[in-house]
Order: sequence, then C-alpha cells, then structure tokens
Amino acid sequence: MDRLNQIIQEYGRWSLLSDYCNRIDTYIDTDFSIAIENAKSLLESICKEIGKEKNVALETNSRINRVVKKAFTAIGYQDTEPVTQISSALVTIGQQIGNLRNDVGATSHGKTLEELEKRNEKINEITRELLIDTTEIIAVFLIKTFETENPRINIEEKNKKLSLGDNPEFNDYWDDIFGDVTLGNYSYPASEVLFSVDLTAYLAELKAFIEGEI
Repeated sequence: MDRLNQIIQEYGRWSLLSDYCNRIDTYIDTDFSIAIENAKSLLESICKEIGKEKNVALETNSRINRVVKKAFTAIGYQDTEPVTQISSALVTIGQQIGNLRNDVGATSHGKTLEELEKRNEKINEITRELLIDTTEIIAVFLIKTFETENPRINIEEKNKKLSLGDNPEFNDYWDDIFGDVTLGNYSYPASEVLFSVDLTAYLAELKAFIEGEI
C-alpha cells in the first residue's frame, strides 16, 4: 500500500487510515481474512468521510459497491460518466470482499483445524494482489479527487509560510467592514485580529474573497 500511504501523508486529515494499510500489508500473505476486513473498512471509512463532508448520507449496512458509488456521487460524478462506470466495475471486484471474508476468515461460522490451516490456500497470490490493488486504486482516486476539490489547509504549514502582509487587498476589505478592535488602551485592525486569533477562519474568508463569494 505504498502509494496510498504517500497520499495519506500528503493529506493529513486521512492519517488514521495508516492503521488499515499497515494491517493489510502485514497480513496479506499470512492471514488474508484480516487483510480483507481492513480493505473493506478502509474503503468504507474514506467513503463515509467524504459523505460527511459533502452532507450526503450513506445507507447503513449497504454493500461496499453501493457505498463507493455514493461517494463518487458525493464528489460530483454522475452515474453516466466514464469514471463512475469504471469505478463501479472495479468495486464489483471488491464486492467479493464479503464473500471471501466468510470463506477464509478464521472466525466466520467456525472451522475445523484443517480448514483453518488451509483457508489461505483458497486464494492464490494473484487474486490477493488483484483485490488489494483494486482497493488501493479506488482509495487513492477518491482521496485525491476529493482533496483537489476540497483542500484542507494545514495550519502549521500556513503558520510557517503565510504572513499577514501577503494579502493586503483582503485585509483592507476586512478592515473597512469591521474597523479596529479595541482592547483597553490598544487598538488593532480587524484583519490582524482574525489572522492572529483564528487562522482557519481568516483563510476561509480569504478563500471566499478570492473566489468572489463575498
């Protein structure tokens, strides 16, 4: 899952997904049922986060292909667009996750000792790679597409790189509206106060100003 791990590092909001990736990489050869479970959870987590951010409800207990299709819709892709059709085809492969999990899982429905020993032999290496690679392709595409349209500003990085004087037109606009903020014997421009107190809000207002929304 090297490529997905790189994307996760690039977009910090997805950092918790690293746990899924690590489990998949650890167990893909030794206990594929655990890799399958985490592959399914990985896609579901991405799709649910996108749905939450886009205010699109994802049905509880839906099949994985349905959940992923909803996520593509939330991002803005129509059912008729090639990317949605391709993704649906890929997820159809991923739909086998549930069936495979039941077939090779150590805890599903109980198994004899012989079945436990041989369960991983039911899925050859090529099939395992196909399933995991499919999961990674979809995950990377969803995250990159979503982040392109909905960038989240890394506050620590912005604190290092952004200064108040970088956006004088916006600062003047903000100060014309809100004037100065007085604190006892001290007075500060509204833009300076917003920048210093709530950089996230400052950047959001700056973005709206640049895009002509205000």
